[in-house]
Amino acid sequence: MSTALPNSRLGRVVRGTGPGLLLAHGAGGGIDANYGPILDTLAVEHTVVGPDYPGTGRTPRAAAPLSLDGLADELVATAVEEGVETFAIAGYSLGSPVAIRAATRHPDRVTALVLTAGFAHPNPRFLLAARMWRDLLRANDLERLAGFLSLIGLSAPALDAIDQDALDTAIKTTAATIPPGTPEHLDLIIDHVDVRADLTALTVPTLVISTTLDQLVTPYHHRQLSNAIPGARYAEIQTGHLPFIEQPEQWGALIRDFLRDSRA
Repeated sequence: MSTALPNSRLGRVVRGTGPGLLLAHGAGGGIDANYGPILDTLAVEHTVVGPDYPGTGRTPRAAAPLSLDGLADELVATAVEEGVETFAIAGYSLGSPVAIRAATRHPDRVTALVLTAGFAHPNPRFLLAARMWRDLLRANDLERLAGFLSLIGLSAPALDAIDQDALDTAIKTTAATIPPGTPEHLDLIIDHVDVRADLTALTVPTLVISTTLDQLVTPYHHRQLSNAIPGARYAEIQTGHLPFIEQPEQWGALIRDFLRDSRA
């Protein structure tokens, strides 16, 4: 039995036709930022619904702290409001525990899961990075924050290949485009995300995609997901935490092909 749905306040993008696919993006991200490079690939075979979390993209900042249950319910409500009654969920980073919680709270609606660069609960290493992210944001030290996010977001091979001018430009762009809702996203991760007890309850086809060069949400977390979710499939991409920048074609193809297979 599903939990009752709220009215969704989340702005959203809706693209394509076919079986439903709900997107759950990462902290300090947004649908356009995290899924924009693969939306065309996903929309060829799916009706894609991409809600922006509070304080990102099309959605105003929240007036109260976020909860994992509340965010999961609003994502599901967004899809249903768009006439998509059942759907797979693709969760990226923070979107992975959001997707997992949505699947356990709304089992009659969720048909499959794809969890990329995901985690069930932040370990001390991840918490250290998240708290540093939050501290730099609170201090309004945005260029230093952008530099820190570049170091832990991109893989070492990707950063090694960037020249100084390009890196300087990327840092300035990142500093100027940090979504206003990011503090609430980080508070959610640091204080409230723990879906470890949900994992064994999942019964839908699930693909865990490990970003193997990830220095923020490391492969330790990806393996924790794949080992605990019954019957989960596991795949790897040689990328840091930002597959939509480093390996968008491979990432989009993995999601598309798994969802195609899961319907067969």
